[in-house]
Amino acid sequence: MTSTLTAPPKSSPMLLDKRRIWVIFSALLAGMLLASLDQTIVSTALPTIVGKLGGVEHQAWVTTAYLLATTLVMPIYGKLGDILGRRRLFLFAIAIFTLGSAGAAFSGSFWAFIASRAVQGLGGGGMMILSQAIIADIVPAKDRGKYMGPLGALFGISAVAGPLLGGLFVDHLTWEWCFYINLPIGLIAFAVAYFALKLPNKRPERKIDFAGIVALSLATTGLIFFTDFGGNATFGWGSPITWLIFAGMAVAAIAFVAIERRADDPVMPLSLFRSRIFVNATAIGFVLGLGMFAALAFLPTFLQMSSGASAAASGLLMLPLMGGLMITAIGSGIAISKTGKYRIYPIVGSALTAGALVWMTTLAASTPIWLVCVMMFIFGLGLGCIMQVIVLIVQNSVPPQDIGAATSTNNYFREVGASLGVAIFGSIFTTKLASNLQGVFTAAGASPEQAGKASASLDPSVMNSLPGPVRDGIVTAYADSLAPVFWYLLPFMVIALILAFFIKQIPLSDVSGMVARGEAVTSLPEPDAQPEEISPAEALINERPEDPRLLAASEPRG
Repeated sequence: MTSTLTAPPKSSPMLLDKRRIWVIFSALLAGMLLASLDQTIVSTALPTIVGKLGGVEHQAWVTTAYLLATTLVMPIYGKLGDILGRRRLFLFAIAIFTLGSAGAAFSGSFWAFIASRAVQGLGGGGMMILSQAIIADIVPAKDRGKYMGPLGALFGISAVAGPLLGGLFVDHLTWEWCFYINLPIGLIAFAVAYFALKLPNKRPERKIDFAGIVALSLATTGLIFFTDFGGNATFGWGSPITWLIFAGMAVAAIAFVAIERRADDPVMPLSLFRSRIFVNATAIGFVLGLGMFAALAFLPTFLQMSSGASAAASGLLMLPLMGGLMITAIGSGIAISKTGKYRIYPIVGSALTAGALVWMTTLAASTPIWLVCVMMFIFGLGLGCIMQVIVLIVQNSVPPQDIGAATSTNNYFREVGASLGVAIFGSIFTTKLASNLQGVFTAAGASPEQAGKASASLDPSVMNSLPGPVRDGIVTAYADSLAPVFWYLLPFMVIALILAFFIKQIPLSDVSGMVARGEAVTSLPEPDAQPEEISPAEALINERPEDPRLLAASEPRG
């Protein structure tokens, strides 16, 4: 009787049934809630925070520091997720974000607060990019619209709840509560992700591109500092320091391209840019970031200071914007899943957003609140047609093994646009605002030194205690400083509209990323399938293939 042995078992693919997909999706929602809530909770509290910490003239850095850190780490998280798996990276991102929130809450100075915001960005960038990549891993592109709906709803809910909570904390507690609230939410999100986010870990098969990571980080940091120093009243575009930073940025960018061309596994594969669909969608994301984030960063400030609304009321006034965003984000996702067509949505979204920006240029202290709400509702409708759809287009245009890198690269350029938009247009706004406020306080009889100090520490809570002419002058200063900024944003949305017309429609994939890579299956094998039977010699060769004696023993003898 001839004996047989079963072949050594291989690691079996994970079963991706509907239950497992929704369990994983719940963990992603917990992380996205944490990240999206923080992006908006600061908006209504921003005037109070910079006033209390004495940084009105540097308030753009509250947003820029977070966006810069987020931008730096997005390609790193995306590529490391492709190489090492995404579960441990997602848990790490939640942990570091929560630590950054604790640092912001206990900051004793403005620049310590800015540093903590940067730490938050290091975690927030990971949660955002890994969530999008994991969804592409577990859900086919043709069905992904169904999951875009809950994500869009979550973003809308947190975007409304964030400004509202920020306003309530400022009005009834202290601004520090905007960050205290992240601590229990962060712990809950970490626990949910730890138990629910069951994904395979990997061992790196190629060397990690550390040189590319360093070069990309230096180039990105140089770009943001160049725009900030150029728009700064202290330095300006004619400063040698500003152009020295530009030179360093250019050298780092050239070095990055040279490194990526030679890297075995580049952090940002240059092959992605050979895809016309990828380049087009990424360009739309870039110009969208320029216009969208600058508008979102300063709209609550306009409502709170120019319209005389309290912090809590200005948070509620963001409800129309997020309501519009939710309607089109959910509606477009469902429609794309049913029809498989996505090209029309970026076109409609860009047109709506551009029209809303034109209307916002008319904002003034005398503009009725209901009219401001209509403007923001249209702005939100446009954003909801673009944001999630652009990511879907990118993920559908690349091979499954590059999903993480492609998703992070697309988001990277959108965040670069956001950082540039907030830095450039924030500098324009704050420079003009500082000059206008200086004039208001000087006209009220303050010395130039006193006027400078009053402008730097202006807090919305003291507005009602100021004399009528001074209060009206401050309101007018904010209106005159911010409304014209929307004219600068408009050309970028027109560019997005033109690019949207050139998006190519291709069929949506019906296989998820993990299934395409052989890491998961959608159904188990048939129960009557028999294991492969092999001879004892063949089993030993499988265990020790390098042993020549075993190879010789297995050869047929004549």
